Amino acid sequence: MTFASTDMSIRFIIILSIILLAEYYSFIAVRGALRTMQPVWRISLTALYVAFTLMAWGGLVLFRAINWAEVPHLLRNIYIAMVLGFTVGKILVMLVMLIDDIRRLITWMIASLAFRNPAPGTSPADQSMTIDRSVFMRQAALVLGGLSLVGFTAGITNRYRYRVRKIKLSFASLPDAFKGLRIVQISDIHTGSFDDHRAVEHGIERILHQEADIILFTGDLVNNVADEIDDRFKAIYSRLKAPMGVYSTLGNHDYGDYVPWASAQEKRANLEKLKGIHAEVGWRLLMNEHVVLERGNEKIALVGIENWSAKANFPKYGNMGKAYEGLPEKNIPFKILLSHDPSHWRGEVLNSYKDVSLMLSGHTHGMQFGVDSKWLKWSPVQYVYDEWAGLYRDGDQCLYVNRGFGFLGYPGRLGVLPEITVIELA
Repeated sequence: MTFASTDMSIRFIIILSIILLAEYYSFIAVRGALRTMQPVWRISLTALYVAFTLMAWGGLVLFRAINWAEVPHLLRNIYIAMVLGFTVGKILVMLVMLIDDIRRLITWMIASLAFRNPAPGTSPADQSMTIDRSVFMRQAALVLGGLSLVGFTAGITNRYRYRVRKIKLSFASLPDAFKGLRIVQISDIHTGSFDDHRAVEHGIERILHQEADIILFTGDLVNNVADEIDDRFKAIYSRLKAPMGVYSTLGNHDYGDYVPWASAQEKRANLEKLKGIHAEVGWRLLMNEHVVLERGNEKIALVGIENWSAKANFPKYGNMGKAYEGLPEKNIPFKILLSHDPSHWRGEVLNSYKDVSLMLSGHTHGMQFGVDSKWLKWSPVQYVYDEWAGLYRDGDQCLYVNRGFGFLGYPGRLGVLPEITVIELA
């Protein structure tokens, strides 16, 4: 057994243990909440809880066996959202009740070390207060679990609720002719997840309304295969126009690495078809290459590379050396890099490419779940990616991570909305 397979087995055991512990605590909490009800209600609601738990587990176990394409979109979306909300809710229940158990254990240990028997030595008032506190914690846990279920289910209504985010960035190396340049960045379209052409078209209209000088797309046009893009989507995407053009690059999902292929030739043909679609809709796909943009006799460089990730479980097709070939660095001090995965910034760019003034990425989607406000920005994805949403700076270099135009897996957005980014250079 290799180190990688051992590590994967350990992760699986840890995740399974957490899920089973969450199931245990959730059942205890539900059983406690139903204890005072009439038998008919207690039995009925317990059976409903168990049935939904089995349905959720059944969907997870049989996920690959189910032909989701034949399931109506609305039913599929609601099912996935409810299962996800149900699962996250149980984990929240586990965390709250585990905290209460730890509190009670510490109380018992302190009483034991003081040479007292906690039970006989506790006054009736103290016993009542302890019981009330545990009941409160159990009720709080169930409320959090219920909010998770409701939240993830309601979140499917946000999947096309595009938010336009505008920022202004100043760079000492920016030529005067490019000051005021308006860039629209979009990322992670994930066409195969869409179930409403008109809603996507509305998003494209919002992009056009920004009147950008240039439009930049930072990867993941599809979930897996080029055929996700039908003629209607081609017509929608081809509406994207800007005076200085529309440029794009590839993301990890664009290579077809996550689906089985009959042969390597078939996989290559799929990628070639996808590259052809970029050209067909009028996007200039940058594959480890650069273009020089001119404005008022001054120049900047736009560099686009294939997917490059510092994470072991994502591909590293990008080649900065190849992308830089023939680029006169001294004459063009300002460079914009299109690189799908934000881990590329710390993994290579900051160390070896100090002349990249602005890097644009996507990939994380902000996990489509979290708190994303002016006062607080949090998502579970931040424990995997140091840079996961919005603007980051390191000296004279900037990185912007777009939260994604589309969605993948969870057919919704909870707290982290789909994004259209408008960047004005100064």
